[in-house]
Amino acid sequence: MSKTYNIALLPGDGTGPEVLQEGVKVLKVAAAKFGFKLNFTSYDFGAARFLKTGEVLPPNASEELKKHHAIFLGAIGHPDVKPGILEKGILLKLRFDLDQYINLRPVHLYPGVETPIKDKGPKEIDYVVIRENSGDVYTGVGGLMMKDSPHEVAVQNMIYTRAQVDRCLRWSFKYARKYGKKARGVGEHNTLALVGKTNVLTYVFDLWERAFNEMGEKEFPDIKRDYYHVDACCMWMVKSPEWFDVLVTANLFGDIITDLAAITQGGLGIAAGGNINPEGVSMFEPMGGSAPKYTGKNVINPLAAICSGMMMIEHLGEEKAARAIEEAVKNVTSTKVKSLAAGKMGYSTTEVGDLVAERV
Repeated sequence: MSKTYNIALLPGDGTGPEVLQEGVKVLKVAAAKFGFKLNFTSYDFGAARFLKTGEVLPPNASEELKKHHAIFLGAIGHPDVKPGILEKGILLKLRFDLDQYINLRPVHLYPGVETPIKDKGPKEIDYVVIRENSGDVYTGVGGLMMKDSPHEVAVQNMIYTRAQVDRCLRWSFKYARKYGKKARGVGEHNTLALVGKTNVLTYVFDLWERAFNEMGEKEFPDIKRDYYHVDACCMWMVKSPEWFDVLVTANLFGDIITDLAAITQGGLGIAAGGNINPEGVSMFEPMGGSAPKYTGKNVINPLAAICSGMMMIEHLGEEKAARAIEEAVKNVTSTKVKSLAAGKMGYSTTEVGDLVAERV
């Protein structure tokens, strides 16, 4: 008996609906081929709703989304809405309300895709960043004193509990065991490396480092452990990305280094990510943003959205279908698209979706 998955669609703003449409197109083909069903329900959360009603999210939004197996997001952001309103009111709120405490960012350079790093290819740029997604300065703890005066004080606190750190690390160790380079047959070890700043942020990253080593020794002795200061990590992402396997880091550092990682794999047009609650509802999205200037032109690159859909069904347990989508994307990048840039692919948005769907 085939499985059925209920998927919430959040097309969002700008080119979000266009890329999400191509992701759904490919998922439908994969579902038909591999014998499972996908039921899609669309929600209008985004700029248009906010500009019309003044409401970012309805009060029951999070509870409504919990009824689904997963959430598939297009993009959030609009030039007519002040920065932060939609991002905090939709993306951060949903991440916190749904306790999506893992942000998963694969960094894979696909064949045929250009990277700005000299002499590096798919073999070298092949790792994963796991970003803790519920703590850090993103919790909003802090405030302003004497605003707009010469003595104004701004405080935003980096906060972590041991429970938050432990659950992220445990998931990361398990991920490294299942998907690390040794498990994939491309390396001698499954390695998990902590990225932090133990020499300056001595309280928060003392907690992270102690938890990392204690858990590794007691529960995951088969996983090789490593450590990088975040500034050194940025340098090695450019100089020697082949050193990396699975990286785990705090929320703020993860936000920064995943954008650096994205450009090394060809840019945000190919970068996909997941906001994961291992015990609940997870949300998957392309990393490129809403790109409003390209809205309606049918020129935006949908591959990041397609890869996000791939991550979603892999998370749901449909790994064979996910691998088929990934192989189809690799074929398209190596044989068809000229560039990942909007308007320079040699194909329209819908045609790129068609190319991937045909190969699945």
